[in-house]
Amino acid sequence: MSDSGLPFDDIRHLIASMPGPDMASANAVRARDKELTKPAGSLGRMEEIAEWLAAWQGKAPPRVDRPLVCVFAGNHGVAAQGVSAYPQEVTRQMLENFAAGGAAINQICAAFDLGFKVFDLALDLPTGDFTREDALDERACVATMAFGMEALAGGADLICLGEMGIANTTSAAAIYAALYGGGAALWCGRGTGVDDEGLKRKIAAVEAGLAFHANHLSDPLEVLRRFGGREMAAICGAIIAARLQRIPVILDGYVVTAAAAILHAIEPSSIDHCLAGHLSAEGAHAEALVRLGKQPLLALDMRLGEGSGAALAAALVKAAAAVHSGMATFEQAQVSQKENSQKEISQKGQLQ
Repeated sequence: MSDSGLPFDDIRHLIASMPGPDMASANAVRARDKELTKPAGSLGRMEEIAEWLAAWQGKAPPRVDRPLVCVFAGNHGVAAQGVSAYPQEVTRQMLENFAAGGAAINQICAAFDLGFKVFDLALDLPTGDFTREDALDERACVATMAFGMEALAGGADLICLGEMGIANTTSAAAIYAALYGGGAALWCGRGTGVDDEGLKRKIAAVEAGLAFHANHLSDPLEVLRRFGGREMAAICGAIIAARLQRIPVILDGYVVTAAAAILHAIEPSSIDHCLAGHLSAEGAHAEALVRLGKQPLLALDMRLGEGSGAALAAALVKAAAAVHSGMATFEQAQVSQKENSQKEISQKGQLQ
């Protein structure tokens, strides 16, 4: 349980009150799909995506008219352990690059007509160094989750979640190790490109954190506040708010998935409205996705962060919605459907 018993209880209540999928809308998409001018199942996962969209938007056919990429940025006290190849100033410098339109995510959003917002989460106040203290206290963690919930205001119908933060892959690795075990070395990757010595420091930092917080890791929300960054807490809040507002979510890579893993550990169904945008090359992302039961849409060996993989996957989701809603049925196009097999004809004769 949490120390105070109050702020985290509010989060648990929200998770318990999450709506489920709208199966009537999903079934309507499935029924219409059978009438579209294509062989059954020929669009593979694109057909599944259309059903998923309908189930979580609560409408059929589903539409993606206002997709939005949300990038949350935070700084981490554990950076003091030498776990990153870049100094913390890079986080703010990259936010300025986002604002100027010079980052990879800006180009991806422009290419696929995606909205883009960036949120500065107290960059001048890094979280505590989790090797020797809590990253956040409970009230600050919940307040940051609430900020992430409010960030979705504006009427988006698809949310892509991304992050920016020097040392946040170290925090993510600690979260995975705390939730799933397996040791620090399994979950630590090279992040922004640390050398062998940097990787050793990263593993040592996670091991030190796990030892320091060992008696408090049975509660996933405690794992979040003790190891996570503000961007991860905000992402958790955004995922919850999206569910309550019936907005489907695309998760980006290693760090965003760590935030989702916190919610999944509380209630596995709490991230059913989320797709894994891509398989990151960072750390043991593939292992994490297996734990979450998520099959990524893309696998491009990316590890950039900033929502880049989720934004690329949004193009596929937009296409799935457009294909389903825009394709003609066999009747509309006056296209002949599949002929009955001899077996089907025989069965019909027996019934008559």
